[in-house]
Amino acid sequence: MTPIKTFIQPFQILFNKISALYGKSFIWSIIVVLGISLFVCVLVFTFFNSAAPTTLTIVSGPDGSIFRKTADKYKVILEKQGIKVKIIPSDGSSDNLDILMNPKIKVDVGFVQGGSLEDKTDKPENLLSLGSISYQPLMIFYRGEPKTLISEFKGKRIDIGEDGSGTHSLAIALLKANGINTDDSKYLIEKYPGNAVRALLDNHIDAIFVMGDSASLELIQKLIQTPGIQLFNFVQADAYARRIKYLNKIQIPEGALDLGKNIPENDISLIAPTVELIARDTLHPALSDMLLEAAKEVHGTAGLTRKAGEFPSPVEHEFKISPDAARYYASGKSFLYRNFPFWMASLINRMLAVIVPIALLLIPSLRIAPAVYRWHMQSRIYPWYKALLELERDAFSAKADESKREALIKQLDYIEASVNKIKIPATFGDLFYGLRGHISFVRQRLLAEQQTVDT
Repeated sequence: MTPIKTFIQPFQILFNKISALYGKSFIWSIIVVLGISLFVCVLVFTFFNSAAPTTLTIVSGPDGSIFRKTADKYKVILEKQGIKVKIIPSDGSSDNLDILMNPKIKVDVGFVQGGSLEDKTDKPENLLSLGSISYQPLMIFYRGEPKTLISEFKGKRIDIGEDGSGTHSLAIALLKANGINTDDSKYLIEKYPGNAVRALLDNHIDAIFVMGDSASLELIQKLIQTPGIQLFNFVQADAYARRIKYLNKIQIPEGALDLGKNIPENDISLIAPTVELIARDTLHPALSDMLLEAAKEVHGTAGLTRKAGEFPSPVEHEFKISPDAARYYASGKSFLYRNFPFWMASLINRMLAVIVPIALLLIPSLRIAPAVYRWHMQSRIYPWYKALLELERDAFSAKADESKREALIKQLDYIEASVNKIKIPATFGDLFYGLRGHISFVRQRLLAEQQTVDT
């Protein structure tokens, strides 16, 4: 016996046994159910492509900015999990939002500062928030006598950051709120060419607005420690936080920057929007989980302006929280990605995407298949019962004469011959023999009636 015949033989025996019990049509019914289930699963699998992608594109900020350094940290963490990360530089938060809103640019996620939607006429429907990851404090460094109100910068030469940065957008909003004409280009400088600190020291500008999306951490630290340069204390921080919904009041305690030199000498209040991790709604749930894990590792510790465990946070601002992110905050990573390496979890998830739909279709189908099949068998028997009842009713009606009864006997012969041609599996023999018994019963009544009439 050839290996092929040896392999096929058990299936042939099973096929023959099922054929003997149910008939070949039942087997073909099961085969059709399996085929349809498999076809549906292939369509679902092809359409949704459940496998988690292994590449991720992040739009960050200018080279050297805090946004860019944060993206670099994410990259190190994610690539340990087998996810290849591409980082796209930008001009800052507003530019990040423009890039995310542009369907022609391939990008998955980016850092967007609260308030970036304020000057957008079109509200993006395809963007979701994975949560807030940090505060983004606004720092105003200036020369001269201490100032307590932003309105005191009126008529001063102010560097408010490049257009497209979160610094620029927030600076414009604050200056307008304090009655300063932001259209006066004589005093507002989008970005002073060259070294901003040197320009401030050399009296080329009077003040500089800086935030993490458009300035490096080194620049901020250098400005804080430079003699003759003061850091603006937002004494109206509470008022700003109440009037501008996306702002928060934060505080740098006395000596927090340098205990030995007691920098700063007093508590300093700042205002800060939060930075949100904004993703397109096409981001795979597994990548959403991995990004939030990276954010937790990078931002979860205590820092100058945050408490331990404060970020990432599912606080909803201008963007709706992603359902995948909401599930992560409630229960953590999904079971597979929590207990297996990323590549293995992705493979298992892909297999389940095929197995689960098959099970969902196949189990109910197999449960109802016998009932459907029995109904099919009954539909071949019961029409003859209707014909038999009508025949019996005509035969024993008052109007039935001898010639009509003879015609009815011929009709009964036709019914019996037709029934004998029906092929019924042994499992449904009760239906078949029951019908034949009833045909014999009607025939006996007809013959008995005929004999009565003859005598």
